[in-house]
Amino acid sequence: MTTTYAVLSEGLEKRFGAVHAVRGLDLAVAEGTVCGVLGPNGAGKTTAVRLLTTLLRPDAGSARIAGHDLVREASAVRRRIGVTGQYASVDGDLTGRQNLRLFARLHRVRGPAERADELLDRFGLTEAADRPASTYSGGMRRRLDLAASLIRRPDVLFLDEPTTGLDPASRNRIWDAVRDLKREGTTVLLTTQYLEEADQLADDIALVDRGRVAHSGSPAQLKALIGTYAEVVVAHADALAKAAAVLDQLTGAEPSFEPERNAVGAVTGDPTLTLPRLVRELDAAGVPLLDASMRPPTLEDVFLRLTDRKEAVA
Repeated sequence: MTTTYAVLSEGLEKRFGAVHAVRGLDLAVAEGTVCGVLGPNGAGKTTAVRLLTTLLRPDAGSARIAGHDLVREASAVRRRIGVTGQYASVDGDLTGRQNLRLFARLHRVRGPAERADELLDRFGLTEAADRPASTYSGGMRRRLDLAASLIRRPDVLFLDEPTTGLDPASRNRIWDAVRDLKREGTTVLLTTQYLEEADQLADDIALVDRGRVAHSGSPAQLKALIGTYAEVVVAHADALAKAAAVLDQLTGAEPSFEPERNAVGAVTGDPTLTLPRLVRELDAAGVPLLDASMRPPTLEDVFLRLTDRKEAVA
């Protein structure tokens, strides 16, 4: 079966003076899926989004968005996409209802009042609809901003860190909205600093590092690249260093510590490292062991291993 791509870029490049922000970005996002874009600070994610949404012009390379050429058909691209950036675009002096009606009129949507009311209800904002947006909580403003980006029912929605700074309840409402959009056939490209968010929502992940896609695949595929996570919990903090030394020897990977739990762990790609072998080696080294386990890696493990960095995702 032939895959149709809503976002397809090849060799996109962008420089800002001496800074080579995007250097050969190849990205393929299938229609009706959620693609999570992850990477360290300064990896080029936000610049990539600005390129793909026509806010910046690429220096080289090409892309097609919703079937249209990014450069030659920029106006057509803008008619097919929605964008929610890192900062709310709504007017704080207007009410929620007035904001959405304004966006609807600007986009020449038929029945602007009805469309505004539909989105207010969808995002749980009906009771606050006639209050100035400046009185909304952070989560409510982000929901209003997302509603504004959906006024035209876009084919492709770009979400640039949509839940940054939100409380868990507000974040879950945004997650539910993304899942609903996918069920309705909207393609979503999501950049996020929350690895759990990408794991929960994304069908595929593009791991961006130094301006290009370093690795891509489903969360499960990326986790499979780095093997298994071995964790040891010791009886007291003084034993952490000895346990870490054993893990280092067995895995060849730098251990990570959780001092509050007296725990240390490391990722291993060695299929011969089993839990019984791990326990035997710890016992032989005299480590006072409380618990040991081996589990699939998390996306955080993947991020730290495949980018070879320990910076936060942003």
